[in-house]
Amino acid sequence: MKAHHTYTNLIKELHRHKSKARQESARRFFKTGKGEYSEHDVWIGVSVPDIRKIARSYSHLSYVECSTLLSSSVHEERLLALFILVRMYQTSDTHGKENILRLYLSHTKHINNWDLVDSSAYQIIGEYVRENRKSALLKKLAKSKNLWERRIAIVATFSYIKNGIDTPTHEISNILLNDREDLIHKAVGWMLREAGKRVSEKQLCSFLDIYANQMPRTMLRYAIERLPERKRLYYMNK
Repeated sequence: MKAHHTYTNLIKELHRHKSKARQESARRFFKTGKGEYSEHDVWIGVSVPDIRKIARSYSHLSYVECSTLLSSSVHEERLLALFILVRMYQTSDTHGKENILRLYLSHTKHINNWDLVDSSAYQIIGEYVRENRKSALLKKLAKSKNLWERRIAIVATFSYIKNGIDTPTHEISNILLNDREDLIHKAVGWMLREAGKRVSEKQLCSFLDIYANQMPRTMLRYAIERLPERKRLYYMNK
């Protein structure tokens, strides 16, 4: 009864922050047209700072409640579930982290927008595979038919980047080099750029020396964004 009461309060609090103006803004910002990736998504218009604030107050939610929240048709409810799971993961023991990992992987069909992936993939999947040397999981996700699992794979490598390691980013980028989706092109370019900035520009350039002429233009532009102008021009004209 108490758990149900807590969950009900959470939903009520989230919906108290909704705004018609923000709802309309979200519909314009995300691609909601027919056949686009957010066509069936539902927004109620709650800001990300408000969602983060609510998550801090409900980080004791049960796995069952998190699963219910993460399966919601409402975008902000799914984002709230992910913020809560990230906070839970950071304070869990090994067994708890494994439970959260399994919950996350069993709900990837609901982690179906770029902001949902980018707010959780490296903090949960990335941290788990890095800490447990399970990088094979990233390669499996990178080869998935599910667009969002492929994006999870590359964004998860940010955990390695933040710890001074760029090899997994280059490996997953190589797998996704010929991906057809623009959202993957942007994510791969973003992670390559971060690896070059935070870990090794030399290693980034070595990767680009081999693959720049195979990379989709968006991916390449994102990857070279922080390089000196001379190098940017070289790779764009390679």
